[in-house]
Amino acid sequence: MIDILDFHTHHPEATAALISVDPRQFAPQPGKWYSVGIHPWDTGEDIPATDLQSLERCARHPQVLAIGETGLDKLRGGDIEVQTALFVRHLQLAHSVGKPVVVHSVRATQQVLQCRQDAGLTSVPLAIHGMRAGERMARIWLDAGCYLSFGPRFNSSALLITPLDRLLIETDDDAITIQEVAALVAQALGLSTQAVITTAAENARRLLTK
Repeated sequence: MIDILDFHTHHPEATAALISVDPRQFAPQPGKWYSVGIHPWDTGEDIPATDLQSLERCARHPQVLAIGETGLDKLRGGDIEVQTALFVRHLQLAHSVGKPVVVHSVRATQQVLQCRQDAGLTSVPLAIHGMRAGERMARIWLDAGCYLSFGPRFNSSALLITPLDRLLIETDDDAITIQEVAALVAQALGLSTQAVITTAAENARRLLTK
């Protein structure tokens, strides 16, 4: 059975976690679960065909449960047109293998959603990782059917409007345990830490086993 609480982490030793890795560095360990994607920060003038082939090969591995992280970043990475083309490739791949996409978005909410719509892939589930924006941005993501993943730094107004059945939690690359993240989220929501742990784990299981 898939047992994931930490929906997004870059710590390879993490347990009960979805470990995000670049497909060019994919070396799965027994009992671990992964998402694979080419980060927008790692884009340049072009993406080599061999890198895309590695991505497609890894996406079909049985320990890979999601595609990403991928997305658009207007502050860092390659030209936005290159990022956009790469993001669409990830969406297409996710659709073909039937897996959700873990999204990195910096000042690009509308563009991310427009990419999915223009590609005719609105059925591909999106989980927005590292959600730090406020209520207005959260509503846009939620209205588009997205899940929101919160780390140790979050805007309480966004957290409070997030339906519990679309709440995820993560450590990303922070030096903090997922239980500590759950406690922070629980305090903001007025729930017990165990309630957040149970809810987030069930949401991750549902999203990753559709």
